[in-house]
Amino acid sequence: MSEGRLASFDGATGWINSEPLTPEGLRGKVVLVDFWTFTCINWLRTLSYVRGWAEKYTDHGLVVIGVHTPEFPFEADRANVEHAVAEMRIGYPVALDPDYAVWQDFGNHYWPALYLADAQGKIQHHVFGEGGYDETERTIQRLLREAGAHDVPNDLVPPALDGVEAQADWDHLRSPESYVGAQQGRNFASPRPTVFDQPHRYTAPDSLILNSWALSGDWTIGDGEVMVNQAGGGIRYRFHARDVNLVLRPATPGIAVPFHVLLDGAAPGAAHGVDVDEAGRGTLTEPRLYQLIRQSGPIEDRTVEIVFDEPGAEAYVFTFG
Repeated sequence: MSEGRLASFDGATGWINSEPLTPEGLRGKVVLVDFWTFTCINWLRTLSYVRGWAEKYTDHGLVVIGVHTPEFPFEADRANVEHAVAEMRIGYPVALDPDYAVWQDFGNHYWPALYLADAQGKIQHHVFGEGGYDETERTIQRLLREAGAHDVPNDLVPPALDGVEAQADWDHLRSPESYVGAQQGRNFASPRPTVFDQPHRYTAPDSLILNSWALSGDWTIGDGEVMVNQAGGGIRYRFHARDVNLVLRPATPGIAVPFHVLLDGAAPGAAHGVDVDEAGRGTLTEPRLYQLIRQSGPIEDRTVEIVFDEPGAEAYVFTFG
């Protein structure tokens, strides 16, 4: 059953990998529209599928369009999006949507969100959030055949098995997405007072309850982020998950901020994420999601801490997998 028609991309402020595209110009093609933003772990875990579909079915008449609608201010910067597109090997067209105009024309509310239109421009399938990959790919195959494509493959794109694109360990995931700025931050456990928009020294309690977090050292808490002002400042989080990720940004573009990560007070060893080594050492060089921890053993409540060896790092949101 049709769910409406493919909306306009007129609100896009620019394009990457393509000239501007229109629903009229796409008539005759099967079109997959993917709303994303480059720090979103939920979208990152869909990327291997979307990229795989673009590579597999483009010659059969599929057009994949990524609509990049930013969550954080730094994600609205075209240069940052271009860098993410290159690093993530995204070869399909990307519409830049910093003003949420395309988002609103589609009536969208989610990252990620997929809209699949047939060759007549009618939306035939959508997915909000993660999952539904097999059904989506089967629908792509069906719509391509209905559009007259020949020799459409019958097999399915495999999932990514490592890195930030690997699927979450849903059976053991007990920690939610957790923002650390003043607007959306919850479960802040550093002893009061809490001071906003100016430097303040915080201490972390000896222990944390599950899904609470604390600062130690000199920090400034802003609306959407916290910024470390002196070397040695740290963030602790009590979590229950296989993976721990943190969205970070250098406060000054172009600087590098070294950090180290502790798991229950010690180096993570084999439980280190892709952005740190076994000793827990890593470096913040660009605004993106950093994977701090990936465990392979039994999952239980544990405490992660990231300590910045120099000032100038901003943290936005913890995510888990």
